[in-house]
Amino acid sequence: MKVEENFTILKTTKTFVLGRPIVSIFHNASNMYSIVKVKIKETNLQYTEKEITVVGYFPTLDEEHDYRFFGSLKHHPKYGIQFQVEMFEREVPATEQGVIHYLSSDLFPGIGPKTAELIVKTLGTDALKKMMENPQILDEVPRLSEEKKMTIRSTLEQNLGLDKIMIQLNEWGFGPQLGMKIYQTYREETIHLLTENPYCLIEEVEGVGFTKADELGSKIGITGNHPDRIKAAVLHVLNQAALSEGHVYLEAEHVLPEVKGMLEQSQPVEIPFESISKAVIELEEEGKICGEETRIYLPSLYFSEVGIATKILQLLKQNEQSQIFSKDEIRKAIGEVEERLEVTYAETQARAIEQALNSSVMILTGGPGTGKTTVIRGLVEVYAELHGISLDPKEYAKREEPFPIILAAPTGRAAKRLSESTGLPAMTIHRLLGFNGQEKEEESDREIEGRLVIIDEMSMVDTWLSHQLLKSIPLSAQVVLVGDQDQLPPVGPGQVLKDLLASKVVPTIELTEVYRQADGSTIIELAHQIKKGQIPTNFTEKTTDRSFIKASKDQIASVVTQVVKSALAKGQSIRDIQVLAPMYKGPAGIDYLNKEIQELVNSNEDGTRKEVKYGDTIFRIGDKVLQLVNQPESNVFNGDIGEIVAILKAKETVEKQDIVVVSYDGNEVTYERSDLNQITLAYCCSIHKAQGSEFQTVIMPIVRSYSKMLRRNLIYTGITRAKNYLILCGEPEEFMKGIQRTDDLKRFTTLRTRLNPAKMNDDRNQEMKMEGEKLDEQIVHLSPDDCNEQQTTGDTTSLPPVLNAETAPKIHPMIGMDGITPYDFLDE
Repeated sequence: MKVEENFTILKTTKTFVLGRPIVSIFHNASNMYSIVKVKIKETNLQYTEKEITVVGYFPTLDEEHDYRFFGSLKHHPKYGIQFQVEMFEREVPATEQGVIHYLSSDLFPGIGPKTAELIVKTLGTDALKKMMENPQILDEVPRLSEEKKMTIRSTLEQNLGLDKIMIQLNEWGFGPQLGMKIYQTYREETIHLLTENPYCLIEEVEGVGFTKADELGSKIGITGNHPDRIKAAVLHVLNQAALSEGHVYLEAEHVLPEVKGMLEQSQPVEIPFESISKAVIELEEEGKICGEETRIYLPSLYFSEVGIATKILQLLKQNEQSQIFSKDEIRKAIGEVEERLEVTYAETQARAIEQALNSSVMILTGGPGTGKTTVIRGLVEVYAELHGISLDPKEYAKREEPFPIILAAPTGRAAKRLSESTGLPAMTIHRLLGFNGQEKEEESDREIEGRLVIIDEMSMVDTWLSHQLLKSIPLSAQVVLVGDQDQLPPVGPGQVLKDLLASKVVPTIELTEVYRQADGSTIIELAHQIKKGQIPTNFTEKTTDRSFIKASKDQIASVVTQVVKSALAKGQSIRDIQVLAPMYKGPAGIDYLNKEIQELVNSNEDGTRKEVKYGDTIFRIGDKVLQLVNQPESNVFNGDIGEIVAILKAKETVEKQDIVVVSYDGNEVTYERSDLNQITLAYCCSIHKAQGSEFQTVIMPIVRSYSKMLRRNLIYTGITRAKNYLILCGEPEEFMKGIQRTDDLKRFTTLRTRLNPAKMNDDRNQEMKMEGEKLDEQIVHLSPDDCNEQQTTGDTTSLPPVLNAETAPKIHPMIGMDGITPYDFLDE
């Protein structure tokens, strides 16, 4: 039967349902999503039933009161007709007796019928509305004590305040879901705080960007060159630069025109550069930005970078006294380990072990197949040999004091690989630092108890996390950082490993000899050619461990599923087969490929299997899934891959909601329906998500629709995830173009110059060089002295003069900007 036959919507006014809650079917306290059965008292729907299910975002409803819900009728394919709530309000009495009865009810302790009657007689039948709009109006009521006034005001705020706030937010253009999120952040102060400064939403409420906040600002009269508006735009530009482009700072001459362009695009009002300069000065005085010479930083990034440099320099000073063992002692121990493990270390590998043992900090770098893992295992074994430490799990489990060797990596899978290669426990950096998923990374003060700290996959670690990691390591420890700088940079801001290497002050051993290639791996051979920017003439030819299948973007899904089917037929597990792609949308995108592979390996054609639909994704028992966020309390982290082992439907659970259980190598994690945004299908995933992992077989499409993403480091990172087999498919010419395209999205950082001040001028000139532009070093001079953080002292972090009212007139924001618009900087 069609839905239209069950009801008719009257279009003369807003569609509403007035009713009293009967039972709460579901309520998510975190986002206020609710499903409630309501007994209908009044509606402008021609709906014959006496009860209806209302669905939307609202708090727990009082079953003793009536509510008016505004929205529209929807037909759920499984649960039938529901009323989708867009806005709601508690129904308040409209008659004199109704208001008296309401005010004298149990909601208002100490207010009896006589007092209620006096209030209504003084203020009229619309007393409730008047009191909500102006709480001080109660002063007009004679013989009403201050205590009773306070009781009435607080009760009205508690019971009707949310309605007022949600209605106001709705009028401002915030939907029910976002409106409820805003209310949860500010509670009864919502309207007051947003009226004062709507731009606080950008920093404090997820899902609100500058455009949305600026729309609200315009509605309440904050327009043009209002200081709050300009400051919000400056912070927005810096945040976007950090999160989207990985920059630690931006040059003032980049920030000013970009802010001006954004503000003028949002509202047709000219914004003077002087106003932006003034806003920058005030932000610095308020501690919301930090400045150094002509660079502008977010405080968390500035102090993270200074903290990293300070700790590295402190460790380097320790290097001078860290020669604990002689070369002969180390070489003897290496020989004993070689004999025991039946391996032979090359001279460079032995030298790397020796360097690590006699350094407070050192870097081990090299491409795939060069033996980084072999060196780590050798280092652990030799360190234990020299220090008399047992590596027997039974023995070190009995130790009362902390085990002296600490192994960590940025992702769960990378940590697992590290543990498998050494035979010792390894963990994620987040778990090592004790993050529980609630606090911000920059708030950890934990100190690591260890004497040898080895961090693998360091190229993935951003500036924020690197600072926390190094801050937690005692100066008495020895630190070994391992990674390949030619892989993708961190998802977060900065490029710490690359900058440490570029500074040339940290002892470094680079492994260049390829050992896996000697075993006949053409994957490794291809990777090293790509790393050098070389295009192999035979890259489309089939070899024992790789092949290239030509296909258009519309053929990719068919090719990928055929390859997966063939690999499974040869006995491979779907857990060992990984499809990697750089984009989510389109016929060759991650989302579509996941659905196609799921239908191949885990279909539900007869509809008899349990499944849960969340958004556009269907989850079934046996599905391969990827964790998207760190969840340390469950020991599962961003990038971990697991398998769905159980699904409990809502009717089977006490909570009356769907439950999905995922096993991550035996660690079972339970997800309620509201948590399902933390996982996604993992048959195909992004190359970024796969970084730090290794798979038996990698299938990697490369087509023209990916061209915006295809860069040498992305292709290099993708193919080096393959351990035994690599199947490339797509368009060979796009593969060649991608190898030729280097990462032109240069990240602005100053870590290497903090570590090596002698390189400051050369690096500065290189970064600032723009064709046809004359630089003036007096554009903006800021100092972080007044930032609300503790400044680290030292010659390498000394800071220039402050930008203030005296120096501001010297600033000319258009220096060197002749003929340049904000859009000219987008492709820098």
